[in-house]
Amino acid sequence: MKEKNKIMNKTKKNKILKRTSLVLGAVFALTITQVSTVFGADDPLTVINNLSTFIFGIIRAIGMILLGWGIVQVGLALKSHDASQRANGFLTLAGGVIITFAKEILDLITGG
Repeated sequence: MKEKNKIMNKTKKNKILKRTSLVLGAVFALTITQVSTVFGADDPLTVINNLSTFIFGIIRAIGMILLGWGIVQVGLALKSHDASQRANGFLTLAGGVIITFAKEILDLITGG
C-alpha cells in the first residue's frame, strides 16, 4: 500500500512539474514576444557615429586583452629564459598596443 502511494505521489509530482514548466515556458514566450516601440535618432550621422564608437570600443577591449596576454608572455619568457617565447611576447604586446589605439592612429592618419 505504501509503495502504491509512493508511485502515485511521484506521478502527481511529475504532472505538477510538467504543468509548471509549461506555464513558465508560456510566460517566457509571451514576455519575449512583446512588441515595444523603438524611436530612431533624428540625424542619421548620429546613428553612424554611435555605431562607430561602439565598434571601436569592442576593438579597444580586444586590444587590452592582447596587451595583457603579451605582458604575461613576456613575464613567463623572462622566467624561463626562452628567447623565442620572449620575442612572441613582445610581438603580442606590440600588437595589443596597436589594436588598443587603433582609433587614435586612424584619426592621426586621416586628420580627423
